[in-house]
Amino acid sequence: MKKTNKILSVLASGVMLMGLVSCGEKKAASVRFLNFKPEVTEQYKQLAAEYEKQTGVKVIVETAANNSYEQTLMSKMATKEAPTLFQINGPKGYARWKDYCADLKNTELYKHLSDKSIAVTADGGVYGIPYAIEGYGIIYNKALTDSYFALPSKETSYSSMDEINTFAKLKEIVADMQKNAEKLGVKGVFASTSLKAGEDWRWQTHLANLPVYYEFKTNNTDLASDATNKIDFSFGDNFRNIFDLYLDYSVVDRKTVGTKTVVDSMSEFALENCIMVQNGNWAWGQIADVQGNKVLPENVKYLPIYTGVDGEEAQGLCVGTENFFSINSAASEADQKAAADFIYWLFSSEIGKNYVTNEFHFIAPFDTFSESERPTDPLAKEVIAWTSKPGINSVPWNFTLFPSQKFKDDFGSSLLRYAQGSKEWTAVASDVVSSWAKESASAQ
Repeated sequence: MKKTNKILSVLASGVMLMGLVSCGEKKAASVRFLNFKPEVTEQYKQLAAEYEKQTGVKVIVETAANNSYEQTLMSKMATKEAPTLFQINGPKGYARWKDYCADLKNTELYKHLSDKSIAVTADGGVYGIPYAIEGYGIIYNKALTDSYFALPSKETSYSSMDEINTFAKLKEIVADMQKNAEKLGVKGVFASTSLKAGEDWRWQTHLANLPVYYEFKTNNTDLASDATNKIDFSFGDNFRNIFDLYLDYSVVDRKTVGTKTVVDSMSEFALENCIMVQNGNWAWGQIADVQGNKVLPENVKYLPIYTGVDGEEAQGLCVGTENFFSINSAASEADQKAAADFIYWLFSSEIGKNYVTNEFHFIAPFDTFSESERPTDPLAKEVIAWTSKPGINSVPWNFTLFPSQKFKDDFGSSLLRYAQGSKEWTAVASDVVSSWAKESASAQ
């Protein structure tokens, strides 16, 4: 932290000097935007030109090269070319740049954020607004679940997946679906759990997000602080609940999961060998492109990943991003307002929304979009629907706080041994705690 504070101190001095040099000069408000995504640079420049034509406000688009955003931002902050509008990647990014992040809670764009729980907040302020989100959960085939609910032989009282909002209910129907697998024409309820090395990210990262999220939430952990350098894995048994469900009611024996890949899982779902699979909205292409795919777009639906946590009836999908807009608090008030006006226009005007959906291919988390202006991908539509449900709170992507790739790889290795029966769960949980602390210390 000392090194970071020193850097920020130097940057602050640079900004103050800029202010002294420009004192007395009056210039028209403008926006200098440091773009994170090289693949849409030209589209942003075209959009900026259109915005200037309509409003007279100049938007200067600069783009950092791949994997060099932080370095570029650092080098520009102490110059006359400091961005008005820039990006942070979440709570840790805010911790690094908080001296330059204006409070956005009164901006028009924040007012239209569908699920405000996914913004970057601190001490009542809003310092990062997500502008492109993704989500993951349990994907299910509605045609097959409807077939189950229509079975005269089913032993549960449920008639729709809309009634399933806890782990207990999910486990109840999954167990009964497995009993009726032959009648439903499937090999198992869940696709195979891919635990081959390099194929285990759905569990050691995405599924692991849930216990970490609930632990930090319960402890009121400041996500921008060093308090995230250790965990107790106090919700580890909840992780085990759903992980065992995936393993025990699957198309394959749990001892064989070390040979399975994500492609295997998605093919099993596409060919209707199973009813459910955990994955993100990016998986629609993996489903639709499988030769012989039987799953129609209108039957691809989402269920949150329930694990048995109190109050999970109000839990939504795991929704997040590493893409958050921030406005430079060291810029002039006029330029800050210009930046806020620009991003609101981007996500509220017809021209801006067209770019967002059809040129940038973002899932935008704002209520300014009509149904016809949204992505047509069925899983993207499901993410939007879940983030818009009253009383439902998305689970933010706290896996961005995981200490290292090694931590995730080691956890995946432990999960494989547990699945195959060569490692006790208590040992898995103990290793998670010690590995997290060790990797966090190494990263300092």
